[in-house]
Amino acid sequence: MLDKLNEMLENALIDISSAENSDGLFSVRQKYIGKRGDLTQILKGLSSMAPDERRSTGSFANETKQKILNAIEEKEEELIASSSKLDLPFDMTLPGIKPKTGALHPIKRMSYDLNDAFLSLGFDLYQEDDITSELYAFDNLNFPKEHPARDSMDTYWLKGTENKAGNERLCLRPHLTGGSVRYLKEHGAPARFVYPGRVYRNETTDARHERAFFQYEALIVDKDFAFSSGRLLVATILEKVFGMPVDVRMRAGFFPFVEPGFEIDMKCLVCGGEGCRVCKNVGWIEVMPGGTPHPNVLKAAGLDPNIYSGFYINIGLDRLVMMRYGVDDVRLFHSADLRFLEQFK
Repeated sequence: MLDKLNEMLENALIDISSAENSDGLFSVRQKYIGKRGDLTQILKGLSSMAPDERRSTGSFANETKQKILNAIEEKEEELIASSSKLDLPFDMTLPGIKPKTGALHPIKRMSYDLNDAFLSLGFDLYQEDDITSELYAFDNLNFPKEHPARDSMDTYWLKGTENKAGNERLCLRPHLTGGSVRYLKEHGAPARFVYPGRVYRNETTDARHERAFFQYEALIVDKDFAFSSGRLLVATILEKVFGMPVDVRMRAGFFPFVEPGFEIDMKCLVCGGEGCRVCKNVGWIEVMPGGTPHPNVLKAAGLDPNIYSGFYINIGLDRLVMMRYGVDDVRLFHSADLRFLEQFK
């Protein structure tokens, strides 16, 4: 792979040097580092490599990308300098008209910030389809057959998806946790990965709830993992996201897929802990459940719970964004109201 990157760099430098105008230079840029560029495809494939190969290849690929960018910038300056010598009918030194540009949605921006924080700690990034099955959404996660979350009041079931046995219904994923079992089946343990995405529930909307919203899961599975390390992880991630220490508290809570389980709260940053409608006037807001993966969940993933344990959190991404920007109604994020979204440019 390193030889391939060296060859790609040599070809890119030749193509950049040969570009005769800005259009030609733009084509070269797209060929190598554009959305579907050769180097971009290599970077996207890093997650499938072995850890040692991923580190060496990723480091060299980023160096290669920077060298290509530097060469493109130098060529741009050269083209501008040569064009200024021509007899042009206008003054090229005049300031241009700034075009209207878009910006990342605040939820997407928060997701990218969390990706950076977790990737810097050695986590992998995992993705899954929005449609899942009853097996992964509930059965593998230790949900009892009669659990109310299986009802249509909470879960959007897809009609006509039952198999002949009648036990493989499909649904819009009500949470991300089923993807954890799928990842562990594919990659085994030890493992540490994050899993962002949209989830769907049939809920009554209000300032804190939406029918479609974003979660961000993180899971560590390893031998002899200390629970105190999980709490430190939560505090570290929140401090990195908000740029300051954040008060956190953990309360005992029941979730079928963790044992022991906790409700993890942070001090409400909208009101500074004084009480508002976002935190229901208590000064604290629940941002994630957490705990040690339940033995039955580890068994469903093909792991021995006598050997492996770990720590799991599921971040309510929408609520975290509300804390960052002081937004008091989650429905604004999904309203497509440009007056609201343009504030985040």
